[in-house]
Amino acid sequence: MLDLDARIDSTLFSSAVGARELYERFSTFMDRFYVGHWKRWVFVEPLSEAATLGLGGLILLLALAQPAFRETADEDWLKKSDLAVTFLDRYGNPIGSRGIKHNDSIPLEEFPDNLIKATLATEDRRFYNHFGIDVGGTFRAVVTNAQAGGVRQGGSSITQQLAKNLFLSNERTIERKVNEAFLAVWLETRLSKNEILKLYLDRAYMGGGTFGVDGAAHFYFNKSVRDVNLAESAMLAGLFKAPTKYAPHINLPAARARANQVLDNMVDSGFMTEGQVFGARRNPATAVDRRDENSPNYYLDWAFEEMRRLVETFPRSYTERVFVVRTTIDMNVQHAAEEAIESQLRQFGRDYHATQAATVVADLDGGIRAMVGGRDYGASQFNRATDALRQPGSSFKPYVYTTALLNGFKPTSKIVDGPVCLGNWCPQNYGHSYSGTVTLTQALTRSINVVPVKLSIALGKGAKNPAKAGRAKIVEVARKFGIVTPLPDTPSLPIGADEVNVLEHAVAYATFPNKGKAVTPHAVLEVRTGAGDLVWRYDRDGPQPRQVIPPSVAADMAGMMSHVVSEGTARRAILDGIPAAGKTGTTNAYRDAWFVGYTGNFACGVWYGNDDYSPTNRLTGGALPAQTWHDIMAAAHRGIEIKDIPGVATPTKPAAGMTARTADSQDNATPAPPPILTRRGADILVRVEKMLDEAARTIGKTSAGGAVNPVRSDALNPTSPNGDARNVATASGDRAIPKPGKN
Repeated sequence: MLDLDARIDSTLFSSAVGARELYERFSTFMDRFYVGHWKRWVFVEPLSEAATLGLGGLILLLALAQPAFRETADEDWLKKSDLAVTFLDRYGNPIGSRGIKHNDSIPLEEFPDNLIKATLATEDRRFYNHFGIDVGGTFRAVVTNAQAGGVRQGGSSITQQLAKNLFLSNERTIERKVNEAFLAVWLETRLSKNEILKLYLDRAYMGGGTFGVDGAAHFYFNKSVRDVNLAESAMLAGLFKAPTKYAPHINLPAARARANQVLDNMVDSGFMTEGQVFGARRNPATAVDRRDENSPNYYLDWAFEEMRRLVETFPRSYTERVFVVRTTIDMNVQHAAEEAIESQLRQFGRDYHATQAATVVADLDGGIRAMVGGRDYGASQFNRATDALRQPGSSFKPYVYTTALLNGFKPTSKIVDGPVCLGNWCPQNYGHSYSGTVTLTQALTRSINVVPVKLSIALGKGAKNPAKAGRAKIVEVARKFGIVTPLPDTPSLPIGADEVNVLEHAVAYATFPNKGKAVTPHAVLEVRTGAGDLVWRYDRDGPQPRQVIPPSVAADMAGMMSHVVSEGTARRAILDGIPAAGKTGTTNAYRDAWFVGYTGNFACGVWYGNDDYSPTNRLTGGALPAQTWHDIMAAAHRGIEIKDIPGVATPTKPAAGMTARTADSQDNATPAPPPILTRRGADILVRVEKMLDEAARTIGKTSAGGAVNPVRSDALNPTSPNGDARNVATASGDRAIPKPGKN
């Protein structure tokens, strides 16, 4: 042991001596490079700090680059975005296409030189000189935007824009810009400049549902991109910035102004002289008139997103990217829905201060027969039927009453309509009055607000917080029906304060006529390859209906909701000889107006309001939404077998001259007359009104005293601000013809 101890001590001593000698040698060697005085602070210290900061920056860049690198993990990244889909309606007729058709048959060398120069001059003049990020151009854009106080100039290079198109979304966030920069550098290391430019020209969205300059040339000018002239090239290059804003088939003056700016860019960059672009300025391009081509664009956008998700479920070994998809849409119903909304907004939108509407029509399998996501797809591609979240108001109450029936209540169960408070919130009925003891059917028919709140408390009886427990049961039922948007737990949830979208709300209502079976909204019926091979079919591979409530409860709810149409807040939705049920909805300050209803064949939801959430002029669910629903469903049921709704008796045809009595409810405030005018008829009446006003002014000038009381423009206006509803009766007396408001 003493020997071992001695050996250990000797080894440690020898190691220490050796380490000290090694350090002394290293110090002696480094002394040769010692720099002192001013040289140390001018050269050594800055270099040392730069190395330290550079290492830290490199580690930070690697951390920030991880999300971007994950986007490129798919080895098939170059083909990932070139999904091309041709859509057919339910009967096999082509209705449109979506996706990117990568046309390799046109190499970059065959693209017109004018188009290449116009693109580079407008989007990235130093494209062939930078490494994927134009540092100078980005700095210039930042300075220009700072001086202008807004976004006046873009700083993204063509490579950055291609990275966004291939891997990222259009959201304006710092994270997206960081990922875009890393991916741009990554693309520059994988592809040549010409390959990047070719991909950009083939993949960029060009408006009108087209991708790539060749597709845009065919759509706007009905020719191949090989044949476009200078004026047309300038117009195409102008679309990269804002394809919706500058699409020539929508706004030709704006497209020509943008093309003229592109010509200025070509001159400023030295690609052309003013004399060379003079002819293009004098003879600007003219797009093909496509105003009569009414593709269901909102529907196609939604169906394409569904198809993209569907393709992700296919085996990874499946490489096909071109498909033909038969959808659920019925173009007759689609056109009826578009015309009904346009007719209502044209005639009464100004009076009601309502500028937008959306609707969804679904069959009882969940197939969407029609979808309108807004008044004008050309003006706004935002789909209000699928992406807008709006408060449903009283149209949410059927989920509350369904929960009540599932927990022992009956349609004839009685409840007191009287004051109730949850904390400092006390719900009020329309008119600030109470009805006393009512049945559940009467409460739903009259759209009473207090009763659903009291039901939510009763549903949670026995819990520590009954109201909270009751609302949890209501949310659970709504989820089973198909409401997937968040439903925060708030005291006002039972009366529709939480937001939903039109698509899920309308399809959820299909559970009632479906004998309690909930269905999944879908657009795709079958998918085939370009060669015609069947790949996927909904009835075989899609989700099947699921039983979520007993058929008896669904029948009881249908019976209760039929009273809303026959004698309640939705009389304008009555269909001759067709059983119907549903519920109106109107939110605070009249920001949202709904009617969601169903027959034995279809379910349909209609929403009216404004994109900026501004209030309407007392627009309720029983007015334009119910009338629109009636017009759409009347068209949808033409020529088909009318099916009964379990729990609802088939109605008899109303006698001529009968008019609907207004119920005392919020959803019936100042309903508009039934609009039955065509667009031509409305225009004629507007001209007649102007002639009458002009005649009144002329008489006033020529009469004694020179003053005659003119006819008030709102005297016969069905939606005058004072809330009166005055109609001009027809000779037969069976329907009122509305006089349109003053334009």
